[in-house]
Amino acid sequence: MLPPLSQSQGSGFADEFAIVPERDQDTDVIDALMDASFGQERHNLTVYKLRDGYPPVRQLGFIAMDQQGKARASIRYWPIQVEGSSLRYLLLGPLAVDPTIRGGGLGKALVSRSLDRAVELGFDACLLVGEPSYYGSFGFTNATALGFKLPGWVELRRFLVRELQSNALAKPESRGLINPVKTRTK
Repeated sequence: MLPPLSQSQGSGFADEFAIVPERDQDTDVIDALMDASFGQERHNLTVYKLRDGYPPVRQLGFIAMDQQGKARASIRYWPIQVEGSSLRYLLLGPLAVDPTIRGGGLGKALVSRSLDRAVELGFDACLLVGEPSYYGSFGFTNATALGFKLPGWVELRRFLVRELQSNALAKPESRGLINPVKTRTK
């Protein structure tokens, strides 16, 4: 088990939570958090098409549990590939936080913890679709400006990338069209 959030973040609000690795039995609870955060229409978004039928990266799935053992936030990542590149890419998301406790730093703690772990695991870069003002504080920048493309519509200002390994995105062939990995679970 990872240490309580308070040991890594130092926030009074965060003292009430512990970040733990996702377990097989957490799927329903995570789905409920995502429903509360994004609704059912999320399944129609381009990023969900990159996830559908593919397993998440288990080592990067985390849940924030309150003192009563209730899951209050979660984060997951999916492996993706860029056409013509051998780099190891991730798609961050969804990050879901119980709407009744948003704004207390729990989502930021999950993003920080999981990105640190992604670096340790040797992933080269991470992409996401999210709010630039939120994810910019983690080093994410506009992916479209760097030459990345998604296989569907997305609000371009929200399509972001972060290099996880030094100079991973220095070569032009490291950028291009994003696709799911080839191994499906369904």
